[in-house]
Amino acid sequence: MGYYDRLMIEDIKKRSLHRIKIIQGQMKGIEKMIEDEKYCVDIHTQSLAVQKSLRSLNQLLLENHLRTHVSSDMKKGDDSEKKTIVELLKLYSLSEVKK
Repeated sequence: MGYYDRLMIEDIKKRSLHRIKIIQGQMKGIEKMIEDEKYCVDIHTQSLAVQKSLRSLNQLLLENHLRTHVSSDMKKGDDSEKKTIVELLKLYSLSEVKK
Protein backbone atom coordinates (compact mmCIF):
# COMPACT_ATOMS: atom_id res chain seq x y z
CA MET A 1 0.00 0.00 0.00
CA GLY A 2 1.42 3.40 -1.02
CA TYR A 3 1.78 6.50 1.12
CA TYR A 4 -1.44 8.08 -0.07
CA ASP A 5 -3.38 4.82 -0.34
CA ARG A 6 -3.97 4.41 3.38
CA LEU A 7 -7.56 4.52 4.45
CA MET A 8 -8.97 6.82 7.05
CA ILE A 9 -9.70 5.43 10.46
CA GLU A 10 -13.32 4.32 10.12
CA ASP A 11 -14.67 6.23 13.14
CA ILE A 12 -12.96 9.44 12.05
CA LYS A 13 -14.20 9.00 8.48
CA LYS A 14 -17.78 8.57 9.72
CA ARG A 15 -17.55 11.59 12.02
CA SER A 16 -15.92 13.72 9.30
CA LEU A 17 -18.64 12.91 6.78
CA HIS A 18 -21.29 13.71 9.40
CA ARG A 19 -19.59 17.05 10.12
CA ILE A 20 -19.52 17.86 6.38
CA LYS A 21 -23.26 17.23 6.10
CA ILE A 22 -23.83 19.61 9.02
CA ILE A 23 -21.65 22.26 7.36
CA GLN A 24 -23.54 21.87 4.09
CA GLY A 25 -26.82 22.40 5.92
CA GLN A 26 -25.44 25.44 7.70
CA MET A 27 -24.25 26.93 4.41
CA LYS A 28 -27.64 26.40 2.78
CA GLY A 29 -29.20 28.09 5.79
CA ILE A 30 -26.90 31.09 5.43
CA GLU A 31 -27.66 31.30 1.72
CA LYS A 32 -31.40 31.39 2.48
CA MET A 33 -30.89 33.98 5.21
CA ILE A 34 -29.05 36.24 2.75
CA GLU A 35 -31.72 35.72 0.07
CA ASP A 36 -34.41 36.56 2.63
CA GLU A 37 -32.38 39.58 3.82
CA LYS A 38 -32.34 38.47 7.44
CA TYR A 39 -30.72 40.54 10.17
CA CYS A 40 -26.97 40.88 9.56
CA VAL A 41 -25.98 39.82 13.07
CA ASP A 42 -28.01 36.62 12.70
CA ILE A 43 -26.27 35.83 9.40
CA HIS A 44 -22.89 36.59 10.93
CA THR A 45 -23.69 34.33 13.89
CA GLN A 46 -24.44 31.48 11.52
CA SER A 47 -21.25 32.18 9.58
CA LEU A 48 -19.26 31.92 12.81
CA ALA A 49 -21.01 28.62 13.57
CA VAL A 50 -19.84 27.30 10.18
CA GLN A 51 -16.29 28.35 10.99
CA LYS A 52 -16.51 26.48 14.29
CA SER A 53 -17.77 23.41 12.45
CA LEU A 54 -14.88 23.67 9.98
CA ARG A 55 -12.41 23.84 12.88
CA SER A 56 -14.00 20.69 14.26
CA LEU A 57 -13.63 18.98 10.87
CA ASN A 58 -10.02 20.11 10.62
CA GLN A 59 -9.34 18.66 14.05
CA LEU A 60 -10.74 15.29 12.98
CA LEU A 61 -8.67 15.30 9.80
CA LEU A 62 -5.53 16.21 11.72
CA GLU A 63 -6.19 13.48 14.27
CA ASN A 64 -6.50 10.93 11.47
CA HIS A 65 -3.29 12.16 9.86
CA LEU A 66 -1.38 12.01 13.13
CA ARG A 67 -2.63 8.52 13.98
CA THR A 68 -1.92 7.11 10.53
CA HIS A 69 0.63 8.83 8.31
CA VAL A 70 2.63 10.72 10.93
CA SER A 71 2.85 7.78 13.29
CA SER A 72 4.06 5.54 10.47
CA ASP A 73 6.52 8.07 9.06
CA MET A 74 8.10 8.83 12.42
CA LYS A 75 8.78 5.14 12.95
CA LYS A 76 10.59 4.96 9.60
CA GLY A 77 12.98 7.74 10.54
CA ASP A 78 14.14 8.36 6.96
CA ASP A 79 13.22 11.19 4.57
CA SER A 80 9.58 10.43 5.33
CA GLU A 81 10.08 11.91 8.78
CA LYS A 82 11.45 15.16 7.35
CA LYS A 83 8.64 15.38 4.80
CA THR A 84 6.05 14.85 7.52
CA ILE A 85 7.54 17.58 9.71
CA VAL A 86 7.46 20.04 6.78
CA GLU A 87 3.81 19.14 6.08
CA LEU A 88 2.83 19.65 9.71
CA LEU A 89 4.61 23.00 9.83
CA LYS A 90 2.72 24.10 6.70
CA LEU A 91 -0.57 23.09 8.31
CA TYR A 92 0.35 24.98 11.44
CA SER A 93 1.22 28.04 9.39
CA LEU A 94 -2.11 27.91 7.55
CA SER A 95 -4.00 27.54 10.80
CA GLU A 96 -2.49 30.59 12.48
CA VAL A 97 -4.88 33.48 12.86
CA LYS A 98 -3.48 36.56 11.15
CA LYS A 99 -4.03 39.82 12.98
